[in-house]
Amino acid sequence: MVTVVVGGFFGDEGKGKIVAYLSLKDDVDICVRTGAPNAGHTVVFQGKTWKLRIIPSGFINRKTRLLIAPGALIRLDILFKEVNETESWGRVGIDERTGVIEDIHVNLERSNEYLMKVIGSTGQGVGMAMVDRILRKLKLARDFPELKPMLTDVVDEVNEAIDKGLKVLIEGTQGTFLSLYHGTYPHVTSRDVTACGVLSEVGIGPKKVRDVIVVFKAYVTRVGSGYLPNELPIDEVKKLGWVEYGTVTGRLRRVAPFNLELAKRAVVINSATQVALTKIDALFPEARGKVRWNDLPLEARKWIENIENELKTPITLIGTGEDVSEIIDLRKEKGFI
Repeated sequence: MVTVVVGGFFGDEGKGKIVAYLSLKDDVDICVRTGAPNAGHTVVFQGKTWKLRIIPSGFINRKTRLLIAPGALIRLDILFKEVNETESWGRVGIDERTGVIEDIHVNLERSNEYLMKVIGSTGQGVGMAMVDRILRKLKLARDFPELKPMLTDVVDEVNEAIDKGLKVLIEGTQGTFLSLYHGTYPHVTSRDVTACGVLSEVGIGPKKVRDVIVVFKAYVTRVGSGYLPNELPIDEVKKLGWVEYGTVTGRLRRVAPFNLELAKRAVVINSATQVALTKIDALFPEARGKVRWNDLPLEARKWIENIENELKTPITLIGTGEDVSEIIDLRKEKGFI
């Protein structure tokens, strides 16, 4: 049983929270992270906060095997820091074909005026490492002795687990409209971050996937340059209480209201079977911390039902606060579990 979680806007939708919740609630056997360290996923649980750029957000379930996809990129310093922070030694597996970002990639990227000032790169060396991968000269995880205890064949592990009927959760990064192919080019990331791209990075065929959950936030945010329709001025953002900063860069996020047209397109591109909607409490403060549908304010329920009708896709998970536990789970009522 495979579930894929991807972002529906420009990243920052709350994928880390959703993945962490699913890993606990569904007692997931394997969680695989794709992408690279230019994407940060935040997990808040029982008063503690983790900001992760490599380790899967499913770490929160101590029984879950944590894997890094062969199509992903890692940085050694960040990897070891996060393994320590999440106390994940012994259950992290890195595919021997996973790419490794080195200092030269970071330096090249940060000295590239076009990438940094025009595109708004996070400056983590990801783009330059992807260039080296395409040129077939990037070093892989198998080239680093310090990674030897963690090396595995992720493709074999994951596909064997699927054949045995185990629960596999795939964690995508960033968002649909940052995809190299389907996003707001040229202001995009250096890989395809839609469901198909994520599956390709892991090595799973689409026929093995049961559910694709696309995550939307109750409003839209974006870090860096590029198209953001209906962008709000910072004064209005402050009044609404929607001020946010990027997990990786600390940069102020640009903000716009929920965009139904972008959401519809993301549902189509990703073949979404379910939608997760986070930060509903930012629109409806009375919704904060609620874990039952009937406890939501009537206005909030109507707003969610309208989006669900427009997207023609069930909204099954509703985030009502920062903590992993602050979620309304409607999957059972809607026939998904």
